[in-house]
Amino acid sequence: MIHANPPTDVRVAAVHEEQADCEDTSTAVVEALTGANSETIINNLAKFPHCLLLTRVGQFYESYFDQAVEISQMLNIKLTSRVFSRQRIHMCGFPLVHLHKHLKTLVQQKRCFVALCEEFIRPTPFGQKPTFERRVVRVITPGTLIDEPFLNQYENNYLLSIAPSPNQSPDVASAALPVGMAWIDVSTGEFFTRLTTADNLRDELVRIGPKEVVLPLDIKGDVSHPVFSPIAEEGCFVSHIEPTPASLHVSTPDATDFPDALFHGSEPEPSKTVVSLSAQETAAVELLTTYLHANLLENAPKLSTPSREETEARMQIDSHTIKALEIREGMREGGVTGSLLSVIKRTVTSGGTRLLARWLCSPSTSLLEIKSRQSLVSLFHSRVHLREDLVQLLHGNGDLTRVVQKFTLGRGDASDLLIISSTIAIWKTLKERINLERIMEAKERSEFIAEDWANLVALVGRLDSVEDLDVKIKSAIPVKDLVEDEEPTDEDGPDASALDNVDLNADFKLQNNLRFTVHPDFSEELTRLHQKLEELTLRKHEMEQMFKTAYSAPSLTLRSSLQHGVHVHIAKKRHASLVKASTASFVLIAESNSTASFFNGEWSRLGAQIAETVQELVYAEKHAFETLRSLVVSHEAVLRRNARIMDELDVALGFATLANEMQLVRPTLTEDLSFHVVNGRHPTVELGLLTSGRVFTPNTVYFSPDSRLHIITGPNMAGKSTLLRQTALIAILAQTGSFVPADSATMGVVDRLYSRVGAKDDLFRDRSTFMVEMLETSEILRRATSNSLVIMDEVGRGTTVKDGLAIAFATVHHLYSKNQCRTLFATHFHELTDMLGYTPDHKGEGLFKDIGFFCTDVDETEDGRFAYSHRLRPGVNRDSHGLKVAQLAGLPPEAVSVAQNALSWLKNNSGDSMFHRQRLKALGQSLASAELPGPAPS
Repeated sequence: MIHANPPTDVRVAAVHEEQADCEDTSTAVVEALTGANSETIINNLAKFPHCLLLTRVGQFYESYFDQAVEISQMLNIKLTSRVFSRQRIHMCGFPLVHLHKHLKTLVQQKRCFVALCEEFIRPTPFGQKPTFERRVVRVITPGTLIDEPFLNQYENNYLLSIAPSPNQSPDVASAALPVGMAWIDVSTGEFFTRLTTADNLRDELVRIGPKEVVLPLDIKGDVSHPVFSPIAEEGCFVSHIEPTPASLHVSTPDATDFPDALFHGSEPEPSKTVVSLSAQETAAVELLTTYLHANLLENAPKLSTPSREETEARMQIDSHTIKALEIREGMREGGVTGSLLSVIKRTVTSGGTRLLARWLCSPSTSLLEIKSRQSLVSLFHSRVHLREDLVQLLHGNGDLTRVVQKFTLGRGDASDLLIISSTIAIWKTLKERINLERIMEAKERSEFIAEDWANLVALVGRLDSVEDLDVKIKSAIPVKDLVEDEEPTDEDGPDASALDNVDLNADFKLQNNLRFTVHPDFSEELTRLHQKLEELTLRKHEMEQMFKTAYSAPSLTLRSSLQHGVHVHIAKKRHASLVKASTASFVLIAESNSTASFFNGEWSRLGAQIAETVQELVYAEKHAFETLRSLVVSHEAVLRRNARIMDELDVALGFATLANEMQLVRPTLTEDLSFHVVNGRHPTVELGLLTSGRVFTPNTVYFSPDSRLHIITGPNMAGKSTLLRQTALIAILAQTGSFVPADSATMGVVDRLYSRVGAKDDLFRDRSTFMVEMLETSEILRRATSNSLVIMDEVGRGTTVKDGLAIAFATVHHLYSKNQCRTLFATHFHELTDMLGYTPDHKGEGLFKDIGFFCTDVDETEDGRFAYSHRLRPGVNRDSHGLKVAQLAGLPPEAVSVAQNALSWLKNNSGDSMFHRQRLKALGQSLASAELPGPAPS
């Protein structure tokens, strides 16, 4: 966290001295460090010592003192200096248009806090020099981004607060310590709470993926606290604050509040009862709201009732599994590349993509919810033309969740209003298209099944037309009159800063500077003022033409400027001479070699009337825009609900498109412990193979009550890990509502999904590969239930053969007898199959009679070539064919030859004495003597 350190002995100079070496600042900087403004800067540095302070001065943002050195280095901009109270201080700055580019560097990349001090023009009488007020309007942190253009539109930007129990009972283990969580995406307003434990915190961190974590100030530095370990392991950006209960401002629930689930036709309206939060959740909400008010300041949102996430309603996927299965991010390249999300994403809206990412990391366990989603996918999958039409409509659907949030935060502009209006029109068209399709199908199909449409009709039926808002916006902001701006210059309304600096030189400049966006007919006041301004402008033209004719001065124009006020400007010297000689009503106020400026009482009075009218228009338009903003906020709940319905439609349409493109089938979900996937495929691997012109080999997995744990043996590179992962991914896809890559699939709902796959170490925390493996294994054995799905690969391979075999057996025994969950256990320890009593009918024996045994093979030809079959079959494969992988990897032929000789001896001398020390010594000597010239060493 950055701390500002202005020198304590600095005195504010009365007048700022311009320096020739300051090339990067505007002329307005002379005023920036004088009088109260310099005091404002010093006060802001003291008030926000943990922030980098950026102060707006005209068209620049500037930094001073030691912070200027730091910022110039991070942004790679010029560092200059300035005399300040007879001392030279550091200073740097950059143009206003570069703000977002540099905020991305400072906040997202460097993880700094930035206090943004904006400039506001105070109302002043016409003709007087404007004065400025500067105040910090918000502190920008990684978790409090609102509408910055560098904000990723396809993912949520969550700020997460964590509130552990204040007093832990001595008899409660730290792992079981209750922990309250509250998280919000400030850019969308989505707000959630959940009660968890310190033991499960890491899983929640990975699932939510917060950009910033807020902890209570009283546990800062307490690294022994149980919440610190998972936060540190995930490398979360952490902030601390002292919670204040008075900051808890949560609005009352509304009938439009809804959980993170699809609206079912049979589901009742959401209740208006207040969500009952636990003490820890309440503390987390207080912590979150305190942090929001401390940093967003004038932009702090009024929070809606949070959606409480219930554990029972969602499949629990632990942190290792989310990463190992590459659900949201690829492990090799980072980001979404290579992830499940990137492969199955067919959504066309940013809101739909964010919802899809949440669903993949938190699939449903409700059969009603899953089947409702499936029915939508099935309907769109079988009606290609309807699907294509709806997808085309959704391409123009705006990100209403974020747009509405901007208005609730006191932001938003005319272009945002037009996005709302155009999106409302899309909703209406989309609803009409669906109704038309249903009516036509009922007429044309003799076997019309109304139940097929029930969920879609119920979902779309909840769409509110919001016609009153649409009509009001269209009457206020005509599309053809909207002028696009490169950069917003003020956050208080429609280009207010441009309206405060009025240039009366010419009509086109007047219009360009003012950029009125609200239609004159929006209110009687605006109509009256626009008519008045038009009349005064016409009088200005007539007066200007009269002066030109009367004094034979075609270069004469009527102008207004801060330097000369309302004046008459003449561009040619001879014309100016004629004016001076002809009348006394023109008083010379400035003259150059070619131009002259005069005061004229008649134009001065008219110019003052024009300026006053313009100022009235500015305030009237601001008032009109605030009326529109309030209207949008009053429709907030309905707009959010409609936007969420569009998100769910987008996901369902995307699933249907995916099913068509990748030949997916609708799975059958049950409440039992069945799991039967025929010819299942790994969606990511299959796409990679198809891209390279190869074909994926599918496999069947069948769990039954008398065979719920399978041992899988086989060679390296033969597809064991792929099989494990695809089984888990098929379960995830099925419970999000998607179709799955298989010929058919029937499975009981999975409550928890665990994996122990891949090899990695964590040397930073002094954890070897084997230690990481054991930590993940122990977590699975402690937490898996009978309804869980577990995939485990190569447990015990990180240590000696004897230790590893013992651990592998103990793990299988525990999963089989204690957890009793559906498990795929891949291993190279073929001795494990003997310990489990493998029999010729591919079952276990005795206590392990319900265990199934499957394997993969290598197909070899007489000329020594080989190929991996990748096809699973019942049985045990006692050859790992590791030397073949070594050959494929390019191991030198000499090394391969030695390895073959060693393997041959080990196979021929298997038995209790195989690993006798002296026998192994003799083996090593003989192998070496066969390779090296000369006599064998004794």
